[in-house]
Amino acid sequence: MLDICKFKLKDTKQDHLLFELEEKQLFARIFVLEENIFRVLLTKTLKPSLDKTWSITKNDIPFEGIDRLDTSSFSCPNFEAYGNDDFAVIATSKLKCEIKLNGFIISWYKRDSDEWVKISQDLDTQAYNLDFWSDRGVYHAIKKDPKSMFFGLGEKTGSLNRDKKRYEMKSIDPMGYDAESSDPLYKHIPFFISHNHLYKTSFGIFYDNLSDSIFNFGKEIDNYHGPYISYEAKAGDLDYYFILGDKIAEVTETFSTITGKTILPPYWSLYYSGSTMTYTDLPDAQSQMDNFIKDCQKYDIQCGSFQLSSGYTSIGDKRYVFNWNHSKFPDIQSFTKKYSDNGIKLCANIKPCLLQDHPKLDEVASFNGFIYNKYYTKPELVQFWDELGYYLDFTNPKTISWWQDNVTKQLLEKGIESTWNDNNEYEVYNGEAICYGFGKEIKIKHIKPIQSLLMTKASFEAQKHFAPQKRPYLITRSGCAGLQRYAQTWTGDNYTEWKTLKYNLEMAKGLSLSGIYNFGHDIGGFSGPAPEPELLIRWIQHGIFYPRFTIHSWNDDKSVNTPWMYPEALQTIQKAFDLRNELIPYIYQLCYQSHTDAKAILKPTFYDFETDIRTFEENQDFMLGNLLIANILEKNQRVREIYLPKGSNWYDYYAGRVYQGGKIISINVDIQSIPIFVREGSVIVTNNCKAGFNNFNQELVYKIYPSLTDISTQHQIYLDDGETMGYLNGENAVLNIQVINKDGKLNIDWQYQGHEYFKVAHPQIINMNKELKI
Repeated sequence: MLDICKFKLKDTKQDHLLFELEEKQLFARIFVLEENIFRVLLTKTLKPSLDKTWSITKNDIPFEGIDRLDTSSFSCPNFEAYGNDDFAVIATSKLKCEIKLNGFIISWYKRDSDEWVKISQDLDTQAYNLDFWSDRGVYHAIKKDPKSMFFGLGEKTGSLNRDKKRYEMKSIDPMGYDAESSDPLYKHIPFFISHNHLYKTSFGIFYDNLSDSIFNFGKEIDNYHGPYISYEAKAGDLDYYFILGDKIAEVTETFSTITGKTILPPYWSLYYSGSTMTYTDLPDAQSQMDNFIKDCQKYDIQCGSFQLSSGYTSIGDKRYVFNWNHSKFPDIQSFTKKYSDNGIKLCANIKPCLLQDHPKLDEVASFNGFIYNKYYTKPELVQFWDELGYYLDFTNPKTISWWQDNVTKQLLEKGIESTWNDNNEYEVYNGEAICYGFGKEIKIKHIKPIQSLLMTKASFEAQKHFAPQKRPYLITRSGCAGLQRYAQTWTGDNYTEWKTLKYNLEMAKGLSLSGIYNFGHDIGGFSGPAPEPELLIRWIQHGIFYPRFTIHSWNDDKSVNTPWMYPEALQTIQKAFDLRNELIPYIYQLCYQSHTDAKAILKPTFYDFETDIRTFEENQDFMLGNLLIANILEKNQRVREIYLPKGSNWYDYYAGRVYQGGKIISINVDIQSIPIFVREGSVIVTNNCKAGFNNFNQELVYKIYPSLTDISTQHQIYLDDGETMGYLNGENAVLNIQVINKDGKLNIDWQYQGHEYFKVAHPQIINMNKELKI
């Protein structure tokens, strides 16, 4: 490393140290934010190139973002700092960084008892682009430990471990993507976790940079540098957060916390949601939608919502956001009232682009509400779904007001309950196009994912203003870290085939590890052929465990994926729906825990059993809270092998039989099988009422799965009305349960405090006296 790369300490502040590379006019800051969180910021001037952040906040954030140098969301503890002309050391009680000032090479250490153990180090030969490579943009390289595994980056395809792979972080619309190999996809979450099982070390790195980027986890190799992982971004600054955790779970939950708590959804959003492109594409769309209600009633299917596809806005073959097609929907109020009367909420699809012949184009052009091409002095023309068009600029307050006015008048006032924010990837390939930037122009290359986020926030605020006592429920396809503050999401327009079922699960685990917890998939597959009966059954049996339980489709043959699609499969599918209804109270508990404590809802088995190395092997199992779900994801499968993690005994959910952890069991399965195992010591709250059309009755049962060893456990079950914002003002209830198992005797004490929202049955004890099956 050349001496011209040597940084010098410039200043010491309460929350950071400032260094300067005088020869290149580069500045480096090390922030100490928490005992286990440091931040590294490299800039070409004293001010960051993008002076706002929209991702880092523990609460909500204004539309215009917050100062990127603001550290008020953190405790900023005292730290130790010392060094000389060659190195600097900064340390808290848990985390330390040593900096070689020549090249600003950082080594990271965690405290283990009385020793500091190195857990990561920048690449010695070239860790950063110190303004020498004009064509590389932002660059960061880290030495690669061959025993490390890498997770995160959101909804990426393929296996969960990112090792030896390369990924592009660029939001596009990859309809019909290959769930094993397609890249990039919809979201921008530049966060990964490194885990080394040998050294019992986990840490996460979040790059707060919104430009298109590339992650290399060892797929790229170079003999001159040795093994490395690297990050490159096309624009902006290198601004990353280093998060130390004792476990992977701690890293994930810390990241989710610092980017904002997951919104608590309304209870109704957990019921089955119908959807299809086909109904609203047809000329008699309102009649088709009426028939959906009739079919739900005919087959006694419980449905809580319907996601209304964009065909309702069509003129000819093209879609025009906020434009109702009155030929397809001759009586909008009658349409929405019929759905409301039958207990089905409507979530309408909206898109952030106006086609070049949109009826409302001049309205937005009058206040310069589009992303702008400065060279041609006119709005930036882009390729959209149906036609060329112009993206709305949500960094313009007038655009936000226009959008919210249309959400209110065209949707909410007409009886639509919520918004489905779709096609919001902002595929603007001219990175120099200009955004208003709340009065300070910003090039789109710096903030594409922020447009997606602000679109969703604008819809969120419109819904809050229209119905201030109701919890807003929204869906968004794209966004960045922080989208969980406003909306539920899903993995986009998947393709109908068996391997999608398998790899969508891996994508789900990746989202969870990246701090996004409220999501689901298009059950049955969105694009391609109609699913065969067995595939539809297995997809529904799998989908019932996700917060978003939506069957959605745009099949090549114009058929519609519905629970009653195949008469021969209906009975089996209804049983899966019954299980969903039974577990909704438990899923709601998990949603509440994700909201209050940043706990993941659906997670890989290693999330809770990190000390068991076998849980890191690729598998098709996952945890839903304390339930281990071992769905059937292979065609014609009749035997299922399941590894039950070490560290717990496991109850068969149906039979109550107990299995020892740390072993593989083999069970026979048929078309109705949905294997579930319960971690000992759990309390699972379920609904004892039968599901049915427009029947949302609840009678809560608390199933206690005692530990087989002498132990006392405390459990708290949370309840509220499931719909209003009253929970923020203490309008809720809790059921406190204490389970004491001593000398083979079980003592249960339970107390209900607060309003009785649902009928509550006495706790049900599962299999106290049955022997352990080895």
